[in-house]
Amino acid sequence: MINVAVIPARGGSKRIHKKNIREFCGKPIIAYSIEAAINSGLFDRVIVSTDDRDIVDISKKYGAEVPFIRPLTLADDHTGTNDVVIHAIKALEAEGEKIAYVCCIYATAPFLQKEFIQRGLEQLQAAENKHYAFSVCKFNYPVQRSFTIESNERNITLLEPESIGARSQDLPEVFHDAGQFYWGLAQDFVNLIDGGMFSPFAIPIVLPNYLVQDIDDEGDWRRAEYMYKALMADIEGTLKI
Repeated sequence: MINVAVIPARGGSKRIHKKNIREFCGKPIIAYSIEAAINSGLFDRVIVSTDDRDIVDISKKYGAEVPFIRPLTLADDHTGTNDVVIHAIKALEAEGEKIAYVCCIYATAPFLQKEFIQRGLEQLQAAENKHYAFSVCKFNYPVQRSFTIESNERNITLLEPESIGARSQDLPEVFHDAGQFYWGLAQDFVNLIDGGMFSPFAIPIVLPNYLVQDIDDEGDWRRAEYMYKALMADIEGTLKI
């Protein structure tokens, strides 16, 4: 049986044009995900699921396979990631593949490190009562003291008024999905265990904050590039603070 990485990368992107293949610090952003998957040494096949011919060409250039074109019914704004992964699993099984573990890796994850992908599979294989493992990160501010701003931008509403005066150290740490990778047995993606990835059946793989940046708009993109350049300068020993 084989292990497969599935990288969903549709062509349409409204907030950031051609987001999945836009150049990020010298190469298309999807290249970072492809290379991390390949360099992890865990996968027999690294698959990109896309509906876009430009993404096909770039994905193949960086070493991924594109054995099928994703149907347009699975390439709109409302299609969930799990539906895309299930389609990929069934397409490969139709070729005769027998799949053990699948890891869904997001295309816009330039901070993804092979070590954490490896840790996810290791911990999942070692835990008999778990079915999934995915990347998470701690909020860098107590979310209990967060608030919303009404449409007139003048009034705020506290999420937890009772926590506004609490000390940070007295509030429980809260985590969020880091949006990098999601491990599971192929059968558990297809036949979701109750609650799926966000359930007691999942193992959280905690990432450091400096390796996590959600990229949803131009401001996020710019911040991510600053972070990545600083990270590379630190690794190369040229960072000056």
